[in-house]
Amino acid sequence: MNNGLSAVVHGIRVHPVKSVGGYDAAQAVVEPWGLAGDRRWMLVDTDGTAVTQRERPELALSSAATLPGGGVRLSAPGRADLAVEPPEPLPTTSVTLFGTKFEAVAAADAAHAWFSDLLGADVRLTHLDDPASRRTINPQYAPNGETVSFADGFPLQIATRASLDALNSLIDQGDRPHEGPLPMNRFRPNVVLDGTEAWAEDSWSRIVIGDVSFRLAKPCGRCVITTTDQATAVRGKEPLRTLARHRRIGGSLAFGVLVIPENTGTIRVGDAMKVLA
Repeated sequence: MNNGLSAVVHGIRVHPVKSVGGYDAAQAVVEPWGLAGDRRWMLVDTDGTAVTQRERPELALSSAATLPGGGVRLSAPGRADLAVEPPEPLPTTSVTLFGTKFEAVAAADAAHAWFSDLLGADVRLTHLDDPASRRTINPQYAPNGETVSFADGFPLQIATRASLDALNSLIDQGDRPHEGPLPMNRFRPNVVLDGTEAWAEDSWSRIVIGDVSFRLAKPCGRCVITTTDQATAVRGKEPLRTLARHRRIGGSLAFGVLVIPENTGTIRVGDAMKVLA
């Protein structure tokens, strides 16, 4: 097994709004709850329940970029861009993500209107004003009360190019080869590594990138979002069909790993990654 000593950061991607397109970054600050600016905003319905590409694949056609001061610029084909500033911290509103309720802050009415018009449904944009206290990670993996942004459950997701190549090879050998090869953006990782062996990440428990160390919590279980073409919002069967045949780990269809930072700092494209344990 490659021990990761020759591995480097190939790409860094920030997704400011959960389930909306993000952007590539040359570097990013690692905060306790994730990359700075990553998944600090989330759409909810009139009941406060998260709205994601699981229900609305067309969200893939919109994108968001961070603005100085923590705001976001929203973009979508055929629509005028909208700059959204962070709202005042009070009052808060209750939101629900994967059955867990916690507090967030509603964005300006213009943001609600922008997304509601885009989706043809009444939705609101919310902001995670205080990621240090609002939402904790499952204590099974974070007994010290570590917190997370609006990400699915853990601060960062890491994937490797070698594993994607291996997965695409399996797709090509299956009964739907026309759906491959799949690009990395199907999986929406924060960090992409190059220079590892395929599936080497299965055996890691701690790694360091630059000066920031990470504890690997678990393999990343995959959902229907990975079957959505992020450029067209059209859904197929892959990669879930192939993952179900070849990558069942702990009851999940696994690709990539979910990690928790052990300290803060800045990571950069080209940084070395080393396996600590």
